Amino acid sequence: MHRSAPRLSRILACAAVPVMLVVAGCSSDSGDSKDSASSTSPSAKKTEPTVEPAKFSALPDACASLDKKTIEDLVPKTKNKGGTPGKSSDTASRGGCSWNGLDDNGVKGSQYRWLDVGFTRFDSDQSLGSGAKRATDEYTKQIAKAQATEGAKKVSAKPATGLGEQGTSVTYGLSKSSEDFEYATVVARTGNVVVSVTYNGAGFAGAKSPSAADILKDAHKAAAEAVASVGGTEKSSASPSAKASSSPSAKASGKASTEADDKS
Repeated sequence: MHRSAPRLSRILACAAVPVMLVVAGCSSDSGDSKDSASSTSPSAKKTEPTVEPAKFSALPDACASLDKKTIEDLVPKTKNKGGTPGKSSDTASRGGCSWNGLDDNGVKGSQYRWLDVGFTRFDSDQSLGSGAKRATDEYTKQIAKAQATEGAKKVSAKPATGLGEQGTSVTYGLSKSSEDFEYATVVARTGNVVVSVTYNGAGFAGAKSPSAADILKDAHKAAAEAVASVGGTEKSSASPSAKASSSPSAKASGKASTEADDKS
Protein backbone atom coordinates (compact mmCIF):
# COMPACT_ATOMS: atom_id res chain seq x y z
CA MET A 1 0.00 0.00 0.00
CA HIS A 2 2.82 2.39 0.87
CA ARG A 3 4.75 1.50 -2.35
CA SER A 4 1.81 2.37 -4.64
CA ALA A 5 1.50 5.98 -3.38
CA PRO A 6 4.67 7.34 -5.06
CA ARG A 7 3.79 5.56 -8.26
CA LEU A 8 0.32 7.16 -8.28
CA SER A 9 1.87 10.61 -7.77
CA ARG A 10 4.17 10.11 -10.77
CA ILE A 11 1.21 9.09 -12.99
CA LEU A 12 -0.83 12.17 -11.98
CA ALA A 13 2.17 14.46 -12.62
CA CYS A 14 2.67 13.08 -16.14
CA ALA A 15 -1.02 13.40 -16.92
CA ALA A 16 -0.93 17.10 -15.96
CA VAL A 17 1.86 17.93 -18.45
CA PRO A 18 -0.21 17.85 -21.70
CA VAL A 19 -2.86 20.08 -20.12
CA MET A 20 -0.31 22.75 -19.24
CA LEU A 21 1.17 22.64 -22.72
CA VAL A 22 -2.25 23.09 -24.29
CA VAL A 23 -3.02 26.04 -22.04
CA ALA A 24 0.36 27.63 -22.82
CA GLY A 25 -0.19 27.09 -26.54
CA CYS A 26 -3.59 28.76 -26.51
CA SER A 27 -2.21 31.68 -24.55
CA SER A 28 0.60 32.15 -27.12
CA ASP A 29 -1.81 32.01 -30.10
CA SER A 30 -4.04 34.58 -28.45
CA GLY A 31 -1.12 36.99 -28.04
CA ASP A 32 -0.05 36.59 -31.68
CA SER A 33 -3.58 37.31 -32.82
CA LYS A 34 -3.68 40.54 -30.84
CA ASP A 35 -0.28 41.62 -32.18
CA SER A 36 -1.39 40.86 -35.74
CA ALA A 37 -4.62 42.78 -35.29
CA SER A 38 -2.83 45.82 -33.85
CA SER A 39 -0.29 45.88 -36.71
CA THR A 40 -3.04 46.13 -39.32
CA SER A 41 -5.15 48.67 -37.46
CA PRO A 42 -5.85 52.04 -39.20
CA SER A 43 -3.66 53.88 -36.69
CA ALA A 44 -0.67 51.71 -37.65
CA LYS A 45 -0.89 52.61 -41.34
CA LYS A 46 1.23 55.59 -42.43
CA THR A 47 -0.36 58.24 -44.67
CA GLU A 48 1.73 60.30 -47.09
CA PRO A 49 1.47 64.11 -46.65
CA THR A 50 -0.54 65.76 -49.43
CA VAL A 51 1.04 68.54 -51.49
CA GLU A 52 -0.37 72.05 -51.56
CA PRO A 53 -2.93 72.54 -54.37
CA ALA A 54 -1.87 74.69 -57.32
CA LYS A 55 -3.15 78.27 -57.06
CA PHE A 56 -3.75 78.83 -60.77
CA SER A 57 -5.47 76.31 -63.01
CA ALA A 58 -4.97 78.09 -66.36
CA LEU A 59 -2.91 80.73 -68.14
CA PRO A 60 -4.06 84.03 -69.63
CA ASP A 61 -3.89 84.70 -73.36
CA ALA A 62 -0.31 85.93 -73.67
CA CYS A 63 -1.12 88.25 -76.59
CA ALA A 64 -3.87 89.89 -74.51
CA SER A 65 -1.87 90.07 -71.28
CA LEU A 66 -0.58 93.59 -71.96
CA ASP A 67 -2.56 96.77 -72.47
CA LYS A 68 -2.70 97.97 -76.09
CA LYS A 69 -1.37 101.37 -75.02
CA THR A 70 1.63 99.65 -73.42
CA ILE A 71 2.39 97.85 -76.69
CA GLU A 72 2.18 101.12 -78.63
CA ASP A 73 4.56 102.86 -76.22
CA LEU A 74 7.11 100.07 -75.96
CA VAL A 75 7.04 98.92 -79.59
CA PRO A 76 6.29 101.89 -81.85
CA LYS A 77 5.35 101.06 -85.43
CA THR A 78 4.88 97.43 -84.47
CA LYS A 79 4.20 95.14 -87.42
CA ASN A 80 1.47 93.22 -85.63
CA LYS A 81 -0.40 95.04 -82.87
CA GLY A 82 -2.14 91.81 -81.89
CA GLY A 83 1.22 90.11 -81.36
CA THR A 84 2.66 86.88 -82.69
CA PRO A 85 1.67 83.96 -80.43
CA GLY A 86 4.31 81.42 -79.53
CA LYS A 87 3.90 77.80 -80.52
CA SER A 88 2.84 75.47 -77.71
CA SER A 89 1.45 71.94 -77.64
CA ASP A 90 -0.01 72.57 -74.17
CA THR A 91 -1.47 76.06 -73.88
CA ALA A 92 -2.68 75.34 -70.32
CA SER A 93 0.94 74.98 -69.17
CA ARG A 94 2.91 77.22 -71.53
CA GLY A 95 2.19 80.30 -73.62
CA GLY A 96 3.92 83.32 -75.14
CA CYS A 97 3.61 86.27 -77.48
CA SER A 98 6.01 88.71 -79.14
CA TRP A 99 5.97 92.09 -80.86
CA ASN A 100 8.61 93.95 -82.88
CA GLY A 101 8.72 97.22 -84.77
CA LEU A 102 11.02 99.67 -86.52
CA ASP A 103 10.33 103.38 -86.14
CA ASP A 104 12.03 104.69 -89.29
CA ASN A 105 12.97 108.37 -89.14
CA GLY A 106 14.80 108.55 -92.46
CA VAL A 107 18.13 110.39 -92.29
CA LYS A 108 17.66 110.83 -88.55
CA GLY A 109 17.99 107.12 -88.06
CA SER A 110 15.60 104.47 -86.78
CA GLN A 111 14.63 102.89 -83.49
CA TYR A 112 14.07 99.14 -83.25
CA ARG A 113 12.22 97.45 -80.39
CA TRP A 114 11.37 93.82 -79.61
CA LEU A 115 9.16 92.58 -76.76
CA ASP A 116 8.40 89.02 -75.67
CA VAL A 117 6.10 87.76 -72.90
CA GLY A 118 6.12 84.15 -71.72
CA PHE A 119 4.11 82.14 -69.16
CA THR A 120 4.88 78.73 -67.65
CA ARG A 121 2.45 77.02 -65.26
CA PHE A 122 2.98 73.96 -63.05
CA ASP A 123 0.44 71.62 -61.47
CA SER A 124 0.94 70.11 -58.03
CA ASP A 125 2.13 66.51 -58.14
CA GLN A 126 2.44 64.07 -55.25
CA SER A 127 5.80 62.78 -56.48
CA LEU A 128 7.21 66.04 -57.92
CA GLY A 129 6.00 68.53 -55.33
CA SER A 130 3.63 71.47 -55.22
CA GLY A 131 3.05 73.70 -58.21
CA ALA A 132 4.60 76.62 -56.32
CA LYS A 133 7.78 74.66 -55.57
CA ARG A 134 8.12 73.49 -59.16
CA ALA A 135 7.56 77.06 -60.37
CA THR A 136 10.26 78.28 -57.98
CA ASP A 137 12.73 75.85 -59.52
CA GLU A 138 11.81 77.08 -63.03
CA TYR A 139 12.11 80.69 -61.89
CA THR A 140 15.69 80.05 -60.78
CA LYS A 141 16.53 78.30 -64.05
CA GLN A 142 15.22 81.15 -66.20
CA ILE A 143 17.26 83.73 -64.30
CA ALA A 144 20.40 81.63 -64.76
CA LYS A 145 19.60 81.23 -68.47
CA ALA A 146 19.27 84.99 -68.97
CA GLN A 147 22.57 85.59 -67.18
CA ALA A 148 24.28 83.02 -69.40
CA THR A 149 23.20 84.62 -72.70
CA GLU A 150 25.95 84.05 -75.23
CA GLY A 151 27.86 87.22 -76.07
CA ALA A 152 26.21 89.25 -73.29
CA LYS A 153 28.18 92.17 -71.86
CA LYS A 154 27.90 93.92 -68.50
CA VAL A 155 25.44 91.37 -67.13
CA SER A 156 23.68 92.52 -63.98
CA ALA A 157 20.95 90.82 -61.92
CA LYS A 158 18.90 92.66 -59.29
CA PRO A 159 15.69 92.03 -57.33
CA ALA A 160 12.53 93.32 -59.00
CA THR A 161 9.94 94.35 -56.45
CA GLY A 162 6.16 94.33 -56.73
CA LEU A 163 5.99 91.29 -59.01
CA GLY A 164 4.19 88.40 -57.33
CA GLU A 165 6.10 86.39 -54.72
CA GLN A 166 9.49 86.68 -56.45
CA GLY A 167 11.00 88.93 -59.07
CA THR A 168 14.45 89.43 -60.62
CA SER A 169 15.66 91.65 -63.47
CA VAL A 170 18.66 90.81 -65.62
CA THR A 171 20.20 93.51 -67.85
CA TYR A 172 22.98 93.20 -70.40
CA GLY A 173 24.29 94.53 -73.69
CA LEU A 174 24.55 92.52 -76.89
CA SER A 175 26.07 93.33 -80.29
CA LYS A 176 24.18 92.07 -83.35
CA SER A 177 24.57 93.04 -87.02
CA SER A 178 27.10 95.72 -86.08
CA GLU A 179 24.55 97.36 -83.77
CA ASP A 180 24.59 97.60 -79.99
CA PHE A 181 21.40 96.33 -78.35
CA GLU A 182 20.29 96.92 -74.77
CA TYR A 183 18.46 93.98 -73.17
CA ALA A 184 16.35 93.52 -70.06
CA THR A 185 14.79 90.24 -68.94
CA VAL A 186 12.41 90.32 -65.99
CA VAL A 187 11.47 86.98 -64.42
CA ALA A 188 8.72 86.76 -61.81
CA ARG A 189 6.82 84.04 -59.97
CA THR A 190 3.25 84.29 -58.81
CA GLY A 191 1.95 81.13 -57.18
CA ASN A 192 2.57 78.22 -59.54
CA VAL A 193 3.18 80.42 -62.61
CA VAL A 194 6.46 81.88 -63.90
CA VAL A 195 6.27 85.06 -66.00
CA SER A 196 9.18 86.10 -68.21
CA VAL A 197 9.43 89.39 -70.12
CA THR A 198 12.32 90.17 -72.43
CA TYR A 199 12.62 93.61 -73.98
CA ASN A 200 15.41 94.98 -76.16
CA GLY A 201 16.13 97.90 -78.43
CA ALA A 202 18.77 99.55 -80.61
CA GLY A 203 19.31 102.67 -82.70
CA PHE A 204 19.92 102.13 -86.41
CA ALA A 205 21.52 104.35 -89.08
CA GLY A 206 23.21 106.66 -86.63
CA ALA A 207 20.34 106.95 -84.17
CA LYS A 208 21.23 106.80 -80.49
CA SER A 209 20.46 103.49 -78.78
CA PRO A 210 18.14 103.50 -75.77
CA SER A 211 19.69 103.55 -72.32
CA ALA A 212 19.82 100.40 -70.21
CA ALA A 213 17.78 102.20 -67.54
CA ASP A 214 14.95 103.03 -69.96
CA ILE A 215 14.84 99.50 -71.35
CA LEU A 216 14.66 98.06 -67.82
CA LYS A 217 11.95 100.51 -66.77
CA ASP A 218 9.75 99.55 -69.73
CA ALA A 219 10.41 95.83 -69.24
CA HIS A 220 9.36 96.09 -65.60
CA LYS A 221 6.16 97.87 -66.60
CA ALA A 222 5.27 95.10 -69.04
CA ALA A 223 6.13 92.42 -66.46
CA ALA A 224 3.82 94.02 -63.89
CA GLU A 225 0.90 93.89 -66.36
CA ALA A 226 1.70 90.30 -67.33
CA VAL A 227 1.81 89.17 -63.69
CA ALA A 228 -1.48 90.95 -62.98
CA SER A 229 -3.13 89.14 -65.91
CA VAL A 230 -2.40 85.78 -64.26
CA GLY A 231 -4.66 86.75 -61.35
CA GLY A 232 -7.77 86.29 -63.49
CA THR A 233 -7.10 82.54 -63.72
CA GLU A 234 -7.09 81.85 -59.96
CA LYS A 235 -9.18 78.90 -58.81
CA SER A 236 -12.46 79.66 -57.07
CA SER A 237 -12.01 79.98 -53.30
CA ALA A 238 -15.64 79.10 -52.52
CA SER A 239 -15.80 76.27 -49.99
CA PRO A 240 -17.82 73.08 -50.62
CA SER A 241 -20.25 74.09 -47.87
CA ALA A 242 -20.81 77.48 -49.50
CA LYS A 243 -21.47 75.83 -52.84
CA ALA A 244 -23.86 73.37 -51.22
CA SER A 245 -25.95 76.23 -49.86
CA SER A 246 -26.72 77.33 -53.41
CA SER A 247 -27.54 73.81 -54.66
CA PRO A 248 -31.13 72.89 -55.73
CA SER A 249 -31.56 70.63 -52.68
CA ALA A 250 -30.48 73.40 -50.34
CA LYS A 251 -32.88 75.86 -52.00
CA ALA A 252 -35.71 73.33 -51.74
CA SER A 253 -34.98 72.83 -48.06
CA GLY A 254 -34.99 76.57 -47.49
CA LYS A 255 -38.31 76.94 -49.35
CA ALA A 256 -39.94 74.18 -47.31
CA SER A 257 -38.75 75.83 -44.10
CA THR A 258 -40.21 79.19 -45.16
CA GLU A 259 -43.58 77.60 -46.01
CA ALA A 260 -43.66 75.88 -42.64
CA ASP A 261 -43.03 79.19 -40.88
CA ASP A 262 -45.84 80.88 -42.85
CA LYS A 263 -48.28 78.14 -41.86
CA SER A 264 -47.40 78.44 -38.21
